[in-house]
Amino acid sequence: MTAARRQGLRCEEVADELMAVAAGDPIIDLRAQAHVRGCPRCQDELIQYRTLLRSLRRLRTDVLEPAPGLLAEVLAAIGAAGERHAVDSLVTGRRLAYAGGIAAAGAGVAVGVALLAGRSRRHRRGAPVRSAKLAAILPSNRA
Repeated sequence: MTAARRQGLRCEEVADELMAVAAGDPIIDLRAQAHVRGCPRCQDELIQYRTLLRSLRRLRTDVLEPAPGLLAEVLAAIGAAGERHAVDSLVTGRRLAYAGGIAAAGAGVAVGVALLAGRSRRHRRGAPVRSAKLAAILPSNRA
């Protein structure tokens, strides 16, 4: 039986404190310290945390310089894409307006043709067209 087992702590109970220790927090329970000293698994995890934090600190100080002219190219591409989108929106909007206008004009022509056709039929017969119900109710003008 290892010293870590005699202390009664398990790795899962110490895992939360390992990150704090790796970050430099010296406050850790004495039982947890004893566990880490006697547990190779927790020692490996502590080493991994310290390595990760060291790498992250290095990334903070590394500065990447963009290629000369890259910013201007990106801004020009964004501007061109915005203009294309605006033109596409206008063209699409106009297409819908043209289609709506053509449909309305077609409907107007159809209604006009129907009205003229009905009117010309009445004028050809010489008398207004009456349905059978109206003929029964209204007296006939023919005498």
